[in-house]
Formats: sequence, C-alpha cells, structure tokens
Amino acid sequence: MRMILKKKNKKHNILLIILLILTSVMILSLTFINYYSKKAYPILKSYAEAETQKLTILIINKAVTKQLYNMDVEELFKITYNKEGEIILIDFDTKKTSKVLSTMTSLVELNLRAVEEGKIDMLELPDNSLSNYNMDLLSKRIICAIPFGLTTGSSLLSNIGPKIPVKMSLLGDVSTNFSTEVVEYGINNALLKVLVNISVTTKVILPISTEDLNISASIPIGMKVIQGKIPNYYLNGFETKSNIVEWK
Repeated sequence: MRMILKKKNKKHNILLIILLILTSVMILSLTFINYYSKKAYPILKSYAEAETQKLTILIINKAVTKQLYNMDVEELFKITYNKEGEIILIDFDTKKTSKVLSTMTSLVELNLRAVEEGKIDMLELPDNSLSNYNMDLLSKRIICAIPFGLTTGSSLLSNIGPKIPVKMSLLGDVSTNFSTEVVEYGINNALLKVLVNISVTTKVILPISTEDLNISASIPIGMKVIQGKIPNYYLNGFETKSNIVEWK
C-alpha cells in the first residue's frame, strides 16, 4: 500500500514540476514577446511611414510631371509692362490656373487611389515610374513587405523572418496650390521661381496598428528671369482641394 502511495506521490510531483516548467516557459515567452513587440514597433512604424512617404511623393512628382509635360508654364501668368519695357506686375491667369490645379489634383488623387486599391492598370503615370517597386505586391494593395529581422538592428539578420505587409489608405482631401519665390539674380535682375505644393493625409496600415501621416511636397515647375526692379506679384492665392470619392 505504501509503495502504491509513494508511486502516486512521485508521479504527482513529476506532473507538478512539468506544469511549473510549462507555466514558467509560457510566462517568460509572453514577457519576451511583449517586451520585444514594444521595442520592435517603433522601428516597424518608422520604416513603414518612410516607405509610404517615399511612394506617395514619387507618385505626386510623376503625376505633376505628366500634367506639365506639354504645357508652357508661362501661360499661367499675366505680365504687365511699363513704358520702359520693365515688368511691373505679375499675376495668375485665373482661368488657366484653376484648370491646371483642378486637373493636377484629380490626377494625384486618381493615382494614389489606384495604389490604395491595387488597381495598378488604372495608374496614369509616365512609363516605368514604379519600376523599383514589386508590382505583384502593389496589385495586392501592399506597398512593401518589411522583414521582421530588420527590427534586430543586425545587417546579417535584416532579411530573416516573416514579412510584415504595409498598406496605405488615402484620407481627407488632396490639397494643391501654387507658390512663388523671388530672389536676386545678378545685377538688377530677379529670379522668379514657381512651385506647386501638394499635401495629402494617408493612413499607414500595419497588421498591428494604423497611423495617420501628413505628407507634403513642393515641386518647382518653372523659373523666369525678371530684368529691372522686382515687380509686384500676387501669386499665392490659388488652392484646389479634391473631393475624395471611394471607388466601387
């Protein structure tokens, strides 16, 4: 009888030890996962935001380039001269400016929506604009896949581990406007720079979280040398916003 009780107690003790070991391993594993997740998340977030911003600005630049390819930027201006032939006033041509901004805004939105929805065949960009990107991933609405090994900080392990997909979603309006810079250029001359400014808010989507990201780009689209004194100009008042409509 005592032998039977001893065997039972011994078996019970072994099971208890195994249970304690398993419980300890689970607790340590969960603690490690929680600790490493907190450590890895800022790295993943930073990388995902950088890739989203890079792609968004690339699309904006290529869309603007396509829009301006066959356009003479000077057509956007109304220039007034005095009797000596000096420029005394530069202003926007309201009709042409509004049309260009509206078309540009729509084109940027169209291409960002195409990437968001994985509709790569609907992209309206110059050829090979996205040649450095994986088109198969883009067609699946994934702008990039981050190797989890990147969070280790080791170059040897950076490509090891599961791939974490990064997606983006367009939020709010695409806002577009012109601005100018006037700087001295040589003797008694000025250089007028015209820029198009585009801003957009996107949502960076990771499997574990989402983050809003405001992205802005200023793209120089033309320059004009002005001889004589710097004229008056009124070139900062045009802005266009898109009306975001979700594709069906």
